[in-house]
Amino acid sequence: MRRRVGTALALVAVALLGAALAHGEVRRVGNLQVAFNGGFAPHSLPRDRAVPVTVSVSGRISTTDGSHPPPLLWLRLELNRNGQLSTVGLPTCRASSLQSRSSSAALARCQGALVGRGRFSADLSDSGPTIPTKGRVLIFNATAGGKPSLLLHLYGQIPIQSSYVLPMRIRHQAKGEFGTVLATRVPKLAGGVGSITSIELEIGREYRYRGERRGYLSASCAAPDGFRTAIFPFARGSFRFAGDTDLDTTLTRDCRVRG
Repeated sequence: MRRRVGTALALVAVALLGAALAHGEVRRVGNLQVAFNGGFAPHSLPRDRAVPVTVSVSGRISTTDGSHPPPLLWLRLELNRNGQLSTVGLPTCRASSLQSRSSSAALARCQGALVGRGRFSADLSDSGPTIPTKGRVLIFNATAGGKPSLLLHLYGQIPIQSSYVLPMRIRHQAKGEFGTVLATRVPKLAGGVGSITSIELEIGREYRYRGERRGYLSASCAAPDGFRTAIFPFARGSFRFAGDTDLDTTLTRDCRVRG
């Protein structure tokens, strides 16, 4: 009886902790702060095999005193090693196909390589009034040096039409909690007077190759024996800004065993 009660209490504690960890994390250095959030779907996954998932991450950049934040130079995302990335059978897109293109034109050229979407916002300020801008992000499968990579296509129309292509490298780490690393250098916006204030990315796609169902990203729920819930470090975000300011934070999430 005591053992059953103890197990029940442990399961309740795990469920409550998982709910508490569903929020994002905020990190500050001086007056600069980044709110990092994210998750994945579906939340219930098989224990013994990986199935397609969609991963979402977001970063919101601001200052505590309302001043113009410094430009973002680098963005690095690390995903838990229990996830898998597959590009077998997926078409690829080239950066030259996306340069100076609108979102609709980019899709017309590389629809088959699309593996994600998102949004971004930025503030333009050159010692005058701040001008906000926002736009769409399209994420395409690509290659770099013969290895899988991503192309992020950013397109905004306010105050003027502009597009940017950000090559995102994909690297796999043999050790540690995070196995897949996605990293990109952020170009100067509006000649250096623009600062990204938010970016939201949703990556994931199901497709069939030679009759087999595959996912660009796949994962299982590695819960311990006797438990149907696992809590794990889901993602780590690292942000590097002009002025040699670095901010990084880790998100902890939970999953449930399906079936």
